[in-house]
Amino acid sequence: MSATRRGTLVLLATGVAAVTWWAMRMLVGRGSATPPEVPWLVIAVELVIAGVVLSMGWAVRQFQQGRRPDLNPLRAARTVVLAKAACYTGALLTGWYGGQALSLLTDADVPGNPARAGAAGLAVLGAVALAVAGLVVEHWCRIPPPDTDAPTLTRDPDPTAG
Repeated sequence: MSATRRGTLVLLATGVAAVTWWAMRMLVGRGSATPPEVPWLVIAVELVIAGVVLSMGWAVRQFQQGRRPDLNPLRAARTVVLAKAACYTGALLTGWYGGQALSLLTDADVPGNPARAGAAGLAVLGAVALAVAGLVVEHWCRIPPPDTDAPTLTRDPDPTAG
């Protein structure tokens, strides 16, 4: 599995933010109500998930350093998959809440919108923390390259060949 590129995550978050901003502007322009304020629980859940990802990644890092020899390799593989999922989920949520914040800020004169934009902005910070946790754990779970100084087994040339 290849490492997640930061540029891909930024592009994904930017694209989702643009689509969210555009869709909200269209809905509000047609008379729909603005979305409700982002609950504080969203931010707490994002941070708790980021903490769980970091905790699981730390166990894999300890295993690779020889400090935790009892770690199941299947758990390590699942941790890498969880880290990659955290990266993409964090990027998607960053775009989603970022688009909401931008849309609400463009109508800051509407009562209540600045508070909603602030709550969405905090959710963006939690989503970025989730993506960063995923990137860090992916780095911790990397398998070091094989030792190039180790002797390699080679076949002797066939003595009967001409």
